[in-house]
Amino acid sequence: MKKNLLRLFSLLLILVLAGFWIIINPQPAFAQVNTINYNNASLENRDFSNTDLTGVNFVAAEMRGTNFQGANLTNTMLTKGVLLKANLQDANLTGALVDRVTLDGANLKNTIFTEATLTRSRFYDADITGADFTDALIDRYQVSLFCERADGVNPVTGVATRDSLGCK
Repeated sequence: MKKNLLRLFSLLLILVLAGFWIIINPQPAFAQVNTINYNNASLENRDFSNTDLTGVNFVAAEMRGTNFQGANLTNTMLTKGVLLKANLQDANLTGALVDRVTLDGANLKNTIFTEATLTRSRFYDADITGADFTDALIDRYQVSLFCERADGVNPVTGVATRDSLGCK
């Protein structure tokens, strides 16, 4: 009987504390208001060219052959996405989270990746001519592969691809 009362008291205490926490902190710390969510969506061969997609979530989305040419993808989340042969030419991915993304064969000409996180992603046969990676977080191994083929200057930022990667 004493154990049951102790369990009941503990449960009530937890509920009171949880209610108190909700009252003093009504909004989740990472809440995003009015964001579009394409998580786990099939977006193959879709045309998002010249579209403002600031802050949109594309987590685990299938985006093979999707056209993002000239799109504003600032602060987007592309985690675990598949962008095989996607067109991101002239797109702006400033501050984007591009973690564990497959970008094999993608067109990244003149793409802006400033302050983006490009960790654990693949870029085999991707065209990075004129891309700007200034202050981007990129795996060292990927940087070495990029430096082997880095060329061009970004027409918007005026930064050479080799300089933005810190190539020697």
